[in-house]
Amino acid sequence: MKVIVGLGNPGPKYEQTRHNVGFWAIDRLAAKLSVAVTKAKFQALIGESRIGSETVLLMKPQTFMNLSGQAVSEVANYYRLQPETDIVVIYDDMDFAPGQLKLRMRGSSGGHNGIKSIVAHLHTEAFCRMRIGIGRPAPGTDVVGHVLGVFSQADKARVEKAADAASEAALYSIEHGFERAMNEFNQVSF
Repeated sequence: MKVIVGLGNPGPKYEQTRHNVGFWAIDRLAAKLSVAVTKAKFQALIGESRIGSETVLLMKPQTFMNLSGQAVSEVANYYRLQPETDIVVIYDDMDFAPGQLKLRMRGSSGGHNGIKSIVAHLHTEAFCRMRIGIGRPAPGTDVVGHVLGVFSQADKARVEKAADAASEAALYSIEHGFERAMNEFNQVSF
């Protein structure tokens, strides 16, 4: 079992915000796999599919971003997952320009509250991540206002392409392993 988690905040109020690009990637992956991510379980919306012989669970935590670890730890405990090989988390990252995609196999939270929560609940920093750049806030704009704000049209187009690339990278990682996915998709930029 592999779990692909997209981070975001639930509800229509947040759908188009920068903080929800992880949900965007899951929606694109779900469309590619013809699966609905609508079943409520593990404090999340989930959908299940198969890629080759592997069962894959797509997950959009409904706990709000800062409590994402609650949902991720529930699914990890239920299926007895090994985070370093069985979980991939897709989320927004202010350290990269809008539309940039970066993959890595482990690391700190980088100040991202959703990742802080996952690290705290899984008791490890060893899980695979796909980070979609959303850019830094403009001078005088606070971080919360930035991540809960919407993209300009130009940035949104770039980020949508990056979310699509993240969904492709997730598929590729299931079939070929995350390390090979890093070689194919790391540093992709739109």
